[in-house]
Amino acid sequence: TGEGAIGRSPNRRSLTAAPSPVLYTHAPRDVFLMAATASCAMNVYATAAAAKPAFGARRAMGSVPVKGAGRKVVTASCRRVAAVTTSQYKVAVLGAAGGIGQPLSLLLKMNPLIAELNLYDIANTPGVAADLSHTNTGSSVKGFAGAEELAAALQGCDLVIIPAGIPRKPGMSRDDLFAINAGIVMGLCEAIAINCPNALVNIISNPVNSTVPIAAEVFKKAGTYDPKKLFGVSTLDVVRSNTFVAQAKGLDVNDVDVPVVGGHAGITILPLLSQAYPAVEFTAEEVEALTIRIQNAGTEVVEAKAGAGSATLSMAYAAARMAEACLRGLSGEPDVYECSYVPSSVSELPFFATKVKLGPSGAEEVLPVGDITEYEKEWLTKLIPELKSSIDKGIAFANK
Repeated sequence: TGEGAIGRSPNRRSLTAAPSPVLYTHAPRDVFLMAATASCAMNVYATAAAAKPAFGARRAMGSVPVKGAGRKVVTASCRRVAAVTTSQYKVAVLGAAGGIGQPLSLLLKMNPLIAELNLYDIANTPGVAADLSHTNTGSSVKGFAGAEELAAALQGCDLVIIPAGIPRKPGMSRDDLFAINAGIVMGLCEAIAINCPNALVNIISNPVNSTVPIAAEVFKKAGTYDPKKLFGVSTLDVVRSNTFVAQAKGLDVNDVDVPVVGGHAGITILPLLSQAYPAVEFTAEEVEALTIRIQNAGTEVVEAKAGAGSATLSMAYAAARMAEACLRGLSGEPDVYECSYVPSSVSELPFFATKVKLGPSGAEEVLPVGDITEYEKEWLTKLIPELKSSIDKGIAFANK
């Protein structure tokens, strides 16, 4: 039911080129044409050619430096199909039978970095797993249903992704979900601490501004807390920002990257349009309209679905992008960056979303906000108390 049946500065000039995810930030037609071709789907990856910003989490295959910009880009002549090497990671999706969990699991099944994909929910996951097991990709998939199978689903996992919980409905804020989803996340994290304490954990369940602090408190109590391994998935805010800016300015969306900082709800979402790549001019009216639309994009989908759900497909897409970035970091690939809501010291708050450099240990570096405009500074000032309240609420819940 709903989302799951169980309920250095980001200034572009300061970073080397961040590699592009193999699948999820490129043209979907390339991905699905490859996946649909039986002779290719298990053995190759198609990567679309596009110039990428220094701070975007993109894989620049055959990349070349751009003079004066400190970036690497992929030119059209560099477009190629790359052979897949070794599938090596075990990933669990908790809440895999839900509206986000099912499309997310499909996208993860297509990722050649994943050797084993475990799908857990309170019900229906054996059917989802059976369905996915018929796809001709290299990873194996297993379904686990009910609390008695949670431990088995988690054992030995390198990455755990949590979309479990109820979705938003018209008129609901993310905080309205707190009473139910907070308890779900807490219970799942307790199981993670026992069965795969060294796994990276990607939390999708809303309100992320509160559920990530809850997870941190659970891991602290269990003695397994590593701030480098805990991530709130705020990637959808970046995906939306890139899309809306590309549409507004007539750009190729594959060439656009907009860092988004703060949190993952309403006014805590702060797109840094001043740091957008490629650099484009915005009027004050455009900045205001884009900022407000990005902040309210989740509500836009909830209202459009008229009670039939929330942003499930776009969230699955964004979560797959974040998962892939984490796995590429684990593999030792250099220069993997993604925005994420993480334990942080870049602001006065203990959790904050900024660009993160991912590596074998997880979040190897949490980057500062960087230079921003007066307009963005005003939003930053406004979001801090709102975000602090959500963090405090999560911490209090975990310790009551």
